[in-house]
Amino acid sequence: MTAEPVWALATELGEGPVWVGRDSALWFTDIKGQRIHRFDPASGDRGSWDAPGMPGFALPAADGGFVVGMADGLHRFDPADGSFAHFMGVEPELPRNRLNDAVVDHAGRLWFGTMDNDEQASSGMLYRLHHDGAPRAMGGQCVITNGPAISPDGATLYHVDTLGRTIHAFALDADGGIDAGRVFATIDPADGHPDGVSMDSEGHVWVGLYGGWCARRYAPDGTLVDSVSFPVANVTKVAFGGPDLRTAFATTARQGLDAEALAAQPLAGALFSFPVAVPGLAGHEVAVGLTRAE
Repeated sequence: MTAEPVWALATELGEGPVWVGRDSALWFTDIKGQRIHRFDPASGDRGSWDAPGMPGFALPAADGGFVVGMADGLHRFDPADGSFAHFMGVEPELPRNRLNDAVVDHAGRLWFGTMDNDEQASSGMLYRLHHDGAPRAMGGQCVITNGPAISPDGATLYHVDTLGRTIHAFALDADGGIDAGRVFATIDPADGHPDGVSMDSEGHVWVGLYGGWCARRYAPDGTLVDSVSFPVANVTKVAFGGPDLRTAFATTARQGLDAEALAAQPLAGALFSFPVAVPGLAGHEVAVGLTRAE
């Protein structure tokens, strides 16, 4: 199977696709392009908003709008008027870091990672937004954090060390604690770097391969069971949407491609889709830790 383009926009670093059920639309970001995008596959409607920084993710909040992660921390975003309101700083002592990928667990807790924007220092960390509105460092230190993703039963959290080419799995308890973790899967250097991960309803892990020209599906035991080819090298993350959650959407990136590569990959940075037999999971809204103001 080969993924097909559904929106040929040229994102510099397309990331963070998420299907928002209340909106029946896919939302995603262009981190380096500093934009947030919305795609409605039923109507074909498309929308874009400028962000005041590099948005690593935009996830729906239970009380309306979105929570967006940028270099200076967490913001509330209202698509109705395009406004952003900063409500929590993260890692102010690390000005070269930015927020990258995120997920919401079954309890409405936001999990997100940070990373060195220059992709050099091992200063990235996995965080959980606590009920008091403060971030809690949860481990997973590396240069580029990606994922995270939560299993269908809420008992396992997956976290990606992109430059380490490793997907880790952590036991997740009801209170939001995680154990020391284990290696779930490693990616051969010839196959690119693991980027964002997501889950389907059978507990399989989908990962986009940056520089790998594909997205892969791994069984819960870490066995590779499927791969979908793309006409572009940098596949960043997969999300599941549509009325039955059987359409996979994937973001891609132009970042790091020279003129020759871009000429050979005219669809680099586009949004793609492909059908899946196993549906994805309905997403959760951020409901914990949103009342803190600075």
